[in-house]
Amino acid sequence: MKLKKTMGIMVMSGLLMTGLMGSVSAAGNTAASKSLDVEIKHPLIQLISNVVYEQVPMRGYENVAMKMDVLKPQQKEKMPAIVFITGGGFINANKDSYIQQRMDLAAAGYVVASIEYRVAPTAVFPQPLEDVKSAIRYLKAHAEQFNINPDKIGVLGGSAGGYLAAMAGTTSGTKQFDKGDNLNQNSNVQAVVDLYGLSDLTRVGSDFSPEVQELHKSPGATEALWVNGSPVFGGKDGGILADPERAKAANPITYISDQTPPFLLMHGDKDTLVSPSQTEILHQALTAQGIESTRYVVKGAQHGGIYWIQPEVMQVIISFFDKHFK
Repeated sequence: MKLKKTMGIMVMSGLLMTGLMGSVSAAGNTAASKSLDVEIKHPLIQLISNVVYEQVPMRGYENVAMKMDVLKPQQKEKMPAIVFITGGGFINANKDSYIQQRMDLAAAGYVVASIEYRVAPTAVFPQPLEDVKSAIRYLKAHAEQFNINPDKIGVLGGSAGGYLAAMAGTTSGTKQFDKGDNLNQNSNVQAVVDLYGLSDLTRVGSDFSPEVQELHKSPGATEALWVNGSPVFGGKDGGILADPERAKAANPITYISDQTPPFLLMHGDKDTLVSPSQTEILHQALTAQGIESTRYVVKGAQHGGIYWIQPEVMQVIISFFDKHFK
């Protein structure tokens, strides 16, 4: 019994030694680690979520918080800021939209604030524009906190957001739509990017079939709800043509002046929701009054979607802002 026990111990010892030798051998044969040189090209970016920039009446409540999400690059120098205005057909305003666009702008050295705003049918124009301007004033009032240069504020939006960006741009230099807090600040902006936005709300479907054009005359068309509101909530009944003066007042072309900043407009040639001529109308109106305006037609692009986050599109946008802010 003692012999068997002794032999067992010897076998175990041998196995342990073999394993140990194997490990040492393997360690000795490990390939050398690789070296990686890194060039610093992008800043760290901090996300500051759900910043309340105003409290406004909506849906029967007196104080509904409107929020923004801020992307703040980490750098010492004061930075330009871009107010990102999401689309949503005038009836939604989800500030989570197009994170890739916003991250590209932040990586390029811009503070980017994506905002929510009031929408139809419980809110009507100009309330959503008042929200956009309130967000601009908030950022200027808190420029030190967000490391912003308050004299370099741009706006960018797509669809309904593009329309609101255009409205913010053409009404720069006025106080007509400044309501709420931080009224010691102005809501002027220095550059506008309008992606497939609307301009003349009476002609949203003008490039499409007669059937589609007829639908846009409906009281249920969202541009009609945007301007007229819902009769259920005290608005005016009828389509966008029911009140021509209100429709004209909701058109960015109405407000173009020598205070209007430079514009970049882009529209997809495959857009089936907002007529491509909508940005062309605005582009022609701007240039006719001597305002710098550049318009691109993006081949193959629809209304929103994957084309609008591609490097070719983003480089045009970033180059435009760089030209005017850097």
